[in-house]
Amino acid sequence: MMIRSACAVIALAAVAPLTAHAAEELNALVWCDHADPAFLEPFEKAHDVKVNVKEYQGTAEGLTMLEQSRPGDWDVMVIDAVDVHRAIDRDVLAPLPPEALPVADFFPELVMASHNSRDGVTYAVTDKFGYNTIAYNKSKVDPKDMESLKALWSGKYDGRIGIYDYYLPALGIVALSQGVKTADLKGEAIEGLREPLMKLKAASKQVADVVGSQTALATGEVDILVGGGEFLTATLHAENPDLDYTIPAEGGVLWAESIAMLKDSQKPELALEFIKYVTSPEGQARLATSSCYWGMPANAKAGEHLTPEQKAVLRWDAQADYLKRAQLYPIPSADDDAAMQDLWTDMLQN
Repeated sequence: MMIRSACAVIALAAVAPLTAHAAEELNALVWCDHADPAFLEPFEKAHDVKVNVKEYQGTAEGLTMLEQSRPGDWDVMVIDAVDVHRAIDRDVLAPLPPEALPVADFFPELVMASHNSRDGVTYAVTDKFGYNTIAYNKSKVDPKDMESLKALWSGKYDGRIGIYDYYLPALGIVALSQGVKTADLKGEAIEGLREPLMKLKAASKQVADVVGSQTALATGEVDILVGGGEFLTATLHAENPDLDYTIPAEGGVLWAESIAMLKDSQKPELALEFIKYVTSPEGQARLATSSCYWGMPANAKAGEHLTPEQKAVLRWDAQADYLKRAQLYPIPSADDDAAMQDLWTDMLQN
């Protein structure tokens, strides 16, 4: 998922495990937003503990790190919600007590029981989400045009569009523009995206990674970014408040991260307390506005701890409507994934 790439560049440098004088230590495999000292310190002070964090950028990398570690080296792990079942298959996660998790306070769409549980057992809990959608400069683009994905193919903005170079959310957005649900993006439906994808490429100025895309939007090299979202515009808002994002009528692609306890943790009680902090309204507000990248808190009560300005940047009041139009990342089979990557490569080379 693109957020890990964003972490590596937008974030502060990785926080290495530190020697501390706290009574206990907790070791966490995380994305960069969970490494922010302003996020960790309240928990550390409340529990007289030092949280040692190690950042990673992809699920495969995180699982490999677990395999190469000794049992008990790590206590908690942040992971893509769509990849929780991969970790369950590896038998590395511990069951969580549902009664200890504040999911009743979550945006209903972010409980994601089908992702975080198996056979009635909860193994993870969603803690943050956001969108791959349309980001734009509202001083140069008519916000009304951004209410429909059709504007990308209208010709009005040719040469002013950037595309985030990650095939899953980008193809998901193209699919939505054609009335294809992300869950149905398989088989012949993938090849059906070829023509609109190539037309979008022809209308675009660049296809770039998250850093190049962010830079292009910030400097005005492009005015619209396909695949952008709050994770980019919120970070840049202080420098350029004209940068914004929206979910068009056809929809956007939703990303979500979850947090889990590791099966071999030697400190399960403390690990659970950390998970409870992360999903509490206070912890959620701090995580949502992490210095690494912003995103939406899964716990709707976090809004009580966000400032009016923070809510405005996140488009807090629009979330109920946005979530109705958002669809989850495609989860392709091996064959469909290969077909999607081949199509994306053809587009890049076109």
